[in-house]
Amino acid sequence: MLAVFEKTVANSPEALQSPHSSESAYALKDGSLATHFSSVNPNSVTLNFGSSGFVAYSLDNTDPRVPRLFTVVDDIFCLFQGHIENLPFLKQQYGLNKITNEAIIVIEAYRTLRDRGPYPVDKVVRDFHGKFAFILFDGAKQTVFSAADADGSVPFFWGNDAEGHLVLSDNTEMMKKGCAKSFGPFPKGCFFTSSGGLRSFEHPKNELKPVPRVDSSGDVCGATFKVDAETKRESTKMPRVDSSQNWAGHI
Repeated sequence: MLAVFEKTVANSPEALQSPHSSESAYALKDGSLATHFSSVNPNSVTLNFGSSGFVAYSLDNTDPRVPRLFTVVDDIFCLFQGHIENLPFLKQQYGLNKITNEAIIVIEAYRTLRDRGPYPVDKVVRDFHGKFAFILFDGAKQTVFSAADADGSVPFFWGNDAEGHLVLSDNTEMMKKGCAKSFGPFPKGCFFTSSGGLRSFEHPKNELKPVPRVDSSGDVCGATFKVDAETKRESTKMPRVDSSQNWAGHI
């Protein structure tokens, strides 16, 4: 799976930018990364969101232990990889039918946060038990919501291209093509939102601090993020969509 979002839609941490990158990689410019993904995965599907970015999905080279899913509901797009072990419980919790899959669960959880809050975002993501990584884009609200499980069980990476656009993928070769050296593993046990940035759902009261990631050449290439046990932050909730302020400003 692959997603690229314009920097005004999802502003990723500056720490992901490598100071030692000798080449400029562009993920949105001229549609080159989307074209490359399609050439490598001839049976793939790419959805273009205009200047906001795109998502691309393929079943090629799928690991059966962490299958990929792609679902669209009411202009909300979700790429999901892995599986949720407590799916029956979540179906009941969200009032969904038996044919519901993990991607639909994520979309419904997001819509609950957006429309029926306030709920702590970390609590909602923490309720997902299993091996997973997902990328969600709300086309109407121009909002990105992404997360990875507490063990980092699914290969999942994020980074910046030369223009500061956010790139997310399960494939390191796609990350190198779109970001050069400016990428790293998506932090396990964490979620990212357009306006709230990166948060830990395991340790929601703590800040996250970047740690430079060094490659085999000794160059800094992006960063990993660790929970800062010394720094606390306030818990956040999402107001309902009809409240005086948009939910996205509170995550």
